[in-house]
Amino acid sequence: MLEHTKLVWDLQQANRMAQSLSRTLDLAEISDSATTGLVRHFDFALARIWLLEPDREILRLVASSGMYTRTDGTFSRIPMGAYKIGRIAQNRVSLVSNNVANESWIRYPEWAIANRIHSFAGYPLASADKLIGVLAVFGNHPIRGEFLEVLSSLCTTLTVALEIATLHQQEKLKTQVSRPITLAELSLSDALAYLLGRTKITVMGTERCLDLSQIQLFLKVAEILKTLDCSYCRLTYDVNSVSLIAIAATVPEIPARQPGWERAVFGNLFSIASYSGGILEVNSEDSIKAIQISLKFSAPGKLLKLPLRIQCHSRLLQSGFSQLACSAGLVVCSSDDDERMPLLTDLTSLMTTSDLIIWVDRSSQIVPDGVKAQIDLEITSEQLREVVSTVIDGNTWGLENSSYRQQILSPREQGVMRLLATGLRDRDIAKKLFISDSTVKFHINNIVDKLEAKTRLEALYKLMRINGLEI
Repeated sequence: MLEHTKLVWDLQQANRMAQSLSRTLDLAEISDSATTGLVRHFDFALARIWLLEPDREILRLVASSGMYTRTDGTFSRIPMGAYKIGRIAQNRVSLVSNNVANESWIRYPEWAIANRIHSFAGYPLASADKLIGVLAVFGNHPIRGEFLEVLSSLCTTLTVALEIATLHQQEKLKTQVSRPITLAELSLSDALAYLLGRTKITVMGTERCLDLSQIQLFLKVAEILKTLDCSYCRLTYDVNSVSLIAIAATVPEIPARQPGWERAVFGNLFSIASYSGGILEVNSEDSIKAIQISLKFSAPGKLLKLPLRIQCHSRLLQSGFSQLACSAGLVVCSSDDDERMPLLTDLTSLMTTSDLIIWVDRSSQIVPDGVKAQIDLEITSEQLREVVSTVIDGNTWGLENSSYRQQILSPREQGVMRLLATGLRDRDIAKKLFISDSTVKFHINNIVDKLEAKTRLEALYKLMRINGLEI
């Protein structure tokens, strides 16, 4: 693969990971999504994230993917300044090595040799003067120089996501009411006002739902504006765009005329905005010693309001899909008496409540009969709108490529499986059905093939799961 082609591919994978980080406000889930993505998309042998505890003295391992997935081992708690991870956190200096076994700081060089670990990259997850944690990756292949920019940009996105999740967590702890109002539940203008404090915000136009990744970027820019002594801020909702324009004082220690000063202040937010479909611009005005910051996202045109009912097993999924539907311009309804209204669910018990089931695949491997569409947790707002529109038009979505569609069992095969589920042996099943032992085995083999299972136990498990039962 050509170098520039490889770089483009890496950027695409990083963008995909960045989008996945914006789908939750849980610190552990964000961290796990990041380490899993690094192992899956970039072939690292091990990826780990430590977050700084509230006492600011201990780094706690919260996510580990690849060779080791446990978070309670030897390096589960690292004091600030201890080992290489602790020193990266304390000094906030990134470290990259393609010769791990020969590094003086490696505690167990024999481990690196035995597992053919050649490369290491450690990045402090920090924003301004605040440390969030440390990301570390180990690889069996050298890390290319141009990939470091991709990894650095991804760390910035991860830091933003973790900061927003931390604010969300702090807001929950501040209130004692039964259902606390958190930063994530505020409108964008209210969230900006919360972050900017005394700076007044002017809102022009009618506020509307945005993608969570876009909201995170607006809030991150607001945090930087606060450090720059922002004096003016305007949030504008036009028909075709949403934009934030602010004026702030220049940074004394970074002359505005110095080349690249914008990067020194805003870091990788320029590239993150580009990944998310937006434009971040910073211009200086020497006559008044101020800078103008502009962040703008184009908005889709007016869309036909399509209805959708959402009912998932967990509040997190319910909230996530509701916000995604809002971003897609869908109308989320609570009524359950219209069978012609699309229903997005992962509950088999609701299969009869709608003729237009959009099934959420949570790796259960079997798609229930009667669903009109199948989606996963990586679906975008644009794709979700396309799914709803497709099923309303009477077509299916995402089923033709699924290799796990449930196949209809014959009445005899269903009878065999019902008896097998009670714990009967082949000989006992044969007696009850007045057939031979070999015929029972023949039916069971057919069932295993239809369900693409490896054993009769796995086939039984799949059937029980599809009927809403848990083993």
